[in-house]
Amino acid sequence: MVRFKNRYFVIEIKPHMQSDKQLMLKHKVLVDTVQKKVRQLYGDFGLAAIKNGFDAKYCNSCTKIAIVRVRHGPHKFLLRAIPLINDIDNKLVKTTILYVGATMKHCFLFIRKHQEKALEQMWSKLQTDNKKKEMETVLMTLTPAMSQFK
Repeated sequence: MVRFKNRYFVIEIKPHMQSDKQLMLKHKVLVDTVQKKVRQLYGDFGLAAIKNGFDAKYCNSCTKIAIVRVRHGPHKFLLRAIPLINDIDNKLVKTTILYVGATMKHCFLFIRKHQEKALEQMWSKLQTDNKKKEMETVLMTLTPAMSQFK
């Protein structure tokens, strides 16, 4: 039996303008955008290489963080294509690869640490304990997919 290796990309998608904060990050839109960029850069060969096993496994509209899965080998196409994505759903964005991992568990652990750092930075700007508690519930609330990796 042959084992297929995958790579998981943790991607942060930031809107360019404050008015685009309402960017709704959806699986289908993200998958189509990444595939379109790979096709633009590498043609049909690149698209066919990543298409088998390619999927957006996790998308969080609040934190603008997503996890994308692709097979090992063609993952190199995504390494070069994802930072060049600047338009999702007709909104200007900046995409950054935060982490590349071999398992979803390690990706979720990385996201948790990343969110804790962001929470600490935001707490320094907030004065009341109520607002700090609200920010903690928004950032640290785990989705059902993440809750099994506590």
